[in-house]
Amino acid sequence: MNFRMTFPLDTLSPAFQHSDQILLLGSCFAEEMGQMLAQHKYDVLQNPHGILFNPTSIVEAMNSYMDNKQYTETDLFLHEDIYHSWQHHSRFSGTDQAQVLAQINASQNAAIDRLKHIDWLVITLGSAYVYALKENNKIVGNCHKVSNQHFYKRLLTLEEVVTGLDNMMHRLFFLNKKVNILFTVSPVRYIRDGVAENNLSKAILLQAVHHLVNKFNRLHYFPAYELVIDDLRDYRFYKEDLVHPNELAIKYVWEKFSEACISPASQALQSKIADIVRAYHHRPFNPQSPGHQQFLQQYAQKVRILQQEHPNLPLAQELAYFEGR
Repeated sequence: MNFRMTFPLDTLSPAFQHSDQILLLGSCFAEEMGQMLAQHKYDVLQNPHGILFNPTSIVEAMNSYMDNKQYTETDLFLHEDIYHSWQHHSRFSGTDQAQVLAQINASQNAAIDRLKHIDWLVITLGSAYVYALKENNKIVGNCHKVSNQHFYKRLLTLEEVVTGLDNMMHRLFFLNKKVNILFTVSPVRYIRDGVAENNLSKAILLQAVHHLVNKFNRLHYFPAYELVIDDLRDYRFYKEDLVHPNELAIKYVWEKFSEACISPASQALQSKIADIVRAYHHRPFNPQSPGHQQFLQQYAQKVRILQQEHPNLPLAQELAYFEGR
């Protein structure tokens, strides 16, 4: 008897490789996958604006990179003695206006510099609900715990989502002739919107993404949402809030992502990197023991060999540890 519904995944072509440059944008689940990629030494830049949930804010962030936008004091507002940007996550917020702008523009410039060279743009859409300022109808990327009385909330239409993403991608394809785009929909359940409302929101995102993927050859879809909602389909795969997938679920999605979206050569390389990373994080009871010293020498040699074969892999930190530097 089967107690779970599993389904086959199409193999991505072209597949991800360690030589690729990758930009990830979107919800907190995008960061979970970005961290897994970074842990396995892929060349990633994730969420230069911080976490963004709705497609309109993601599109605005991408357009700001293509416009070479630099943020100024007029893009910030002061709330409870802290400077924020309506377009950015609160990780950029702070009490020093100049420092906030410096952090925002440093991240902005990293995205601008990378955009022309990326091989993959990964977009994870979280919600079709948006919050707009009543004073000017501007959709915000983050409300920064400002009172709800300053916003109105609405659901984006399918046409709005498709049109915004479509226009942004046309600009990107003109700027970068080689980039592929991988869409995912976050499996995080935004129950603060209501259960039925969350399902309606996800339905709009799924319909928009599949409409676009069927329209362009360079667009792809990875079913992270379906893997958690339809395959795992159990609260034991969620954190205590019953909303966010837990570590076990994230690892499961990562395994499926690796099998479907990463080239066989990079999958083999991933295994070697994972072994080195595990060894790097291992902390012995007796660091001075002969056994541990031999362990360090063995892994230092493994890193040297891997660096000779793949000079661009960022393994300097691990090598320094194994060499006792």
